[in-house]
Formats: sequence, structure tokens, C-alpha cells
Amino acid sequence: MRRLPTLAAAVTTALALLLTGCSGEGDDGADGTIRLSFQSLAWQKESVDANKQLVREWNAAHPDIQVDYVQGSWDNVHDQLLTSFEGGEAPDIIHDASDDLADFAYGGYLADLRALLPDRLTRDIPRRSWDTTTFGGGIYGVPFLQEPKVLIANTRILESSGVRIPTPEKPWSWPEFRQVTEKLTKKGTYGVAWPLKEPVSVTLNLGLSAGGQLFHRGADGKVTIRFEEGDRVMPGTVRDQVGADGSASRSALGMGGSDTLPGFFGGKYAMVPLGFSYRQQVVEQAPEGFDWTVLPPPAGSGGLAQGVSPQTLSVAEDSPHKEEAVQFIDFLLRPANMVRLAKGDWMLPTGTEALADPALHTEENGWATGAALARELRPAPAQSVRGYPEWKDKVATPALQEYYSGAIGTGELKKRLVEDGNRVLARYQR
Repeated sequence: MRRLPTLAAAVTTALALLLTGCSGEGDDGADGTIRLSFQSLAWQKESVDANKQLVREWNAAHPDIQVDYVQGSWDNVHDQLLTSFEGGEAPDIIHDASDDLADFAYGGYLADLRALLPDRLTRDIPRRSWDTTTFGGGIYGVPFLQEPKVLIANTRILESSGVRIPTPEKPWSWPEFRQVTEKLTKKGTYGVAWPLKEPVSVTLNLGLSAGGQLFHRGADGKVTIRFEEGDRVMPGTVRDQVGADGSASRSALGMGGSDTLPGFFGGKYAMVPLGFSYRQQVVEQAPEGFDWTVLPPPAGSGGLAQGVSPQTLSVAEDSPHKEEAVQFIDFLLRPANMVRLAKGDWMLPTGTEALADPALHTEENGWATGAALARELRPAPAQSVRGYPEWKDKVATPALQEYYSGAIGTGELKKRLVEDGNRVLARYQR
């Protein structure tokens, strides 16, 4: 999940990269000590503390291979990394998200890890997670943290309404979800708030549950866009909730996830679809006595399947110490350590052994619901599509924003996503 702290973090990152060892021949100590730079994008205190503590533990146990912690920022990571790659100053170990790796992988900036990864790690992380970091047959990152989209609901409103409470075993269908939000809507309360300031990934990832795919790769390896019946279900439901039913707040469409929380706490929204990690903000910000619960998202013909773009750890191609960098990654992602990182970020680990940890299956704060959804997570539909960032920014974002607000209909949405979108992708696939 991408985060947006502050612009100051970008300056901090740039200075840190200059002051600490980055990949290159001159970063080893005079005594032969190997120095590796690890750029982390952790930003919440619990997560930063966990990462820094693990670095200290590694350094204490490996005096001949020392790791320097470098604080990065989600809000500028792509441009910052591109600049550092081109300038020969990239960190040895790179924290990023899988949907940001394609251009770096195809551009030759990241090391292919296939011959470097230990068997323990490759066996522990499921194939579907590895698929998110596989480009052109090579593996260019280790996926280690992931978060499903869940429904965070006001327990009092939910229980007083008499609606059926969904579980991962018996979730709401998309039509039932629409009916439920109508029933939850009362004077002063909307059944749901959809924070869709950035609508594309939410639409694509939740669309998988209804069989939506949008991007289709042919036998020649080229990707084309098709808007089919399954692709209509999720966005059509939201549009109907906002326009036809009045069960979803129109003003929330322009919000980010955090923006909806004050209204949620105040009873303005009965439910909000949010990333799993938002539970931390709920715990920290909810007024005393506020009762909330975590529910699975709606399911369709694809069950509870949804797309994710896991957080990843990669190694710079220019790093002179790739083997040592992978050794550190392997240490960082030992099952017990992966649990520490997951709890620090309020997310789920990709590793099978870490995911089985009892600490991640408690009812408290909805951990058990999230863990039950882990087996349904799939690579985000646009994971390896070249040209996706341009399509997202120039075509899909404005089209979906207009569709959800009611400014355009389904026909125009399809035309713009498909026709305009395929023109964009064609330039990247010549």
C-alpha cells in the first residue's frame, strides 16, 4: 500500500542517501567490512521501530556485513529511485510495492533474484505472491506484506439494523451488499462511504470478486483492455448506491481513506471500505466507547478474490554485494521477523508460516477476518502491464471519477477505458 506522509521526507531521503552508503564499489570499510544500504519506506512509528530493531539485530550478529538504515518516503519513491538508479547511487536493498517494479525490472535497474533466493524463502511464500514480482521470467522483488480491502463497520448501527452479519465463509454478495447499505441508511447516516479520490486500484482489485479482469494478455504476450460483464459489477454497484439509492455519500467520492474516519466515528457512515492497515488509525483515533468491527468485502462469481500489490524488497542491479543483500532480506523475512513487520504495519505477511502465527488470528481488531482473506488475494490485474501508470493517470482516473459522480454512463466509461486505454498500451508494446 502506498502512503503519503510529507514532502519533507523526500528531502530526508535524498540527504540520507548522500550521507550513507549506497550501492557502489567505494562503500566498504577499510577493515574489509561490507556495508549495505537499506532504504525502508516504513513510516508509522511501530513499523519504523520494528525495521530499525531488526537492522540492529542483524548488525550485532554480522560484524562483517553491516546494514545502514535509510528512511525513504512513499510519496516520491518512484522518481527518487529512478534518479538514484540513473546516477549510480541506488540503495543496495530497496523497499517498494510490486506495482512500481515493472519499469525498473524491464529497465535493468533491479537484480534478478532467482539464483540468489534461498529455498526456505521461495517455498514459504506462495506462488501467487511471487507472481506479483515476476517480470519476463525473472523475479525482481520479494513480496512480504499485503493488505486486503475490508469493510470497517459501526457495530451499533449494524446490529440495530437487523441485517445479516457477513463472515469470510458466508460473505454478502454484491446485490445483497447494495440492499444492506439501503437498509442501513437513515436520517443523518449513509449505509456506506466510498473514499475514491484514487479510484483505479480499488475498482480493479475489488472487481476480481465478480470475475472482472479488464487486462487480458494474448498468446503473443501483448495486453489488451476489454470491459466485460464482470468488470461492471463493482463500479455499477457504487454508482447505484450513490445515484439511485442515496445509500452512499456523494461527497466521500473525493476523499482519501483517512478523510472518512471523522464521519465514520460520528455515525455519518455505517461502513467504510478501507485497506486492512487502517485499523490502526481506527484504534488510535476512535472516541472512547466506539464499537467497530471488520467485515469481509462483498463476493461475486469469483468469490472473495481481490487484487493486491504487496510491499516488496528488491536488490539494485548495480549493487556489488547482491548475495549479502539477499542474506539480509532472508533474515528480515524469517517467519518470526515477518510477523513483527506485519504487526508493525497492521498488515498481513505473505509467508505461509508467519501467516499461521496465532497473533494474527485473534478476533481483536479484526485480525482473524483479515487472515481468513489472505488465501483469496491475487496479483492486482495491472501488475505487470507496461504503460499502466499512464493509462491510470490519463485515462482511467478521470473516467472513473466522472462515472462514479454520474457525469457519464457505462457506455462512455467502457469507450474511454477500452479505446483510449488500448491506444496508450499500444505505444508500450510495439
